[in-house]
Amino acid sequence: MKESSGDMLKPKVSGKTVTFGKKESLLRHIKKEWKLYTFLILPILYYILFKYVPVIGNVIAFRRYKGGPNILGQDWIGLRYFKQFLTDPSFWNAFFNTLRLSIGYLLIRFPATLIFALLINEIRKKRWKKTVQTISYLPHFISLVVVCGMVKELLATNGPVNSLIASLGLDKIPFLSEPGWFDAVYIGSGVWQALGWGTILYLTAMTNINTELYEAAAIDGGGRFKQAIHVTIPGILPTIMTLLIMDIGGIVTSSNMQKILLLYNPLTQERADIIGTLVYRMGIAGGNFSYAAAVGLFEALIGLILVTSANFLSKKFTDTSLW
Repeated sequence: MKESSGDMLKPKVSGKTVTFGKKESLLRHIKKEWKLYTFLILPILYYILFKYVPVIGNVIAFRRYKGGPNILGQDWIGLRYFKQFLTDPSFWNAFFNTLRLSIGYLLIRFPATLIFALLINEIRKKRWKKTVQTISYLPHFISLVVVCGMVKELLATNGPVNSLIASLGLDKIPFLSEPGWFDAVYIGSGVWQALGWGTILYLTAMTNINTELYEAAAIDGGGRFKQAIHVTIPGILPTIMTLLIMDIGGIVTSSNMQKILLLYNPLTQERADIIGTLVYRMGIAGGNFSYAAAVGLFEALIGLILVTSANFLSKKFTDTSLW
């Protein structure tokens, strides 16, 4: 006898499928498998304490907060700080710098990661494939402070890169003090660090593609390139779109503030200053917490609009979405 889809729920728990019907409720299953559910306690507490509870602090964007634990007892001033930063030229400079750096990084890193995953997938010898993957993953595990230190040493006036340029009879390039070079330094080092790690989800999705599709494409005369275009990419399209939606949503909110703080200097600050560094200077360094909270809240709102719009367009044109 067939059961309706509304009567059954089949979550995978510990590698096995558990069916919830009329006879067994979710609560009963939790009591039965309580040891497995205890693993959720720490992640849930983490998100409650560090993601949801701090949301209450956004109220200081509407109050004249002068420090102290009583964030709800300060003077209410409404949208004053929002009007203040919207008329502040330094905010708009940081805003457009954020868009420029984030979009430039996305346009280079996203396709580079996808292409690199396709190339790794074409390696047939497992030993070479694992070697390439391991080497490409390593930069991800290097501390950001170490990465920025390496970048500064390599691109210094007397560093290896400029020494090589000078040996070719060319003038040395002030990579770290010339504002025009900051984008290349920031994006290039970011792609190098994230390239290998970003292929993991793609390679995982590729393992779920039916190998018979490749055999059928080969019989039809399709080479490796055509197989990648007509079989591999359509097979991992949901993964591609999901990651793209998340990246678009983070264009404004996910700029690497720590990296920029470690790389920029007074000579490049006008071009390198982003919303995150502005919030840091105004809030932590300057003590203007309400102003910084207002800017951060506006940044989060723009991120919400971007991810919602990207999700809507993806669902409409590719039938793939986050919700």
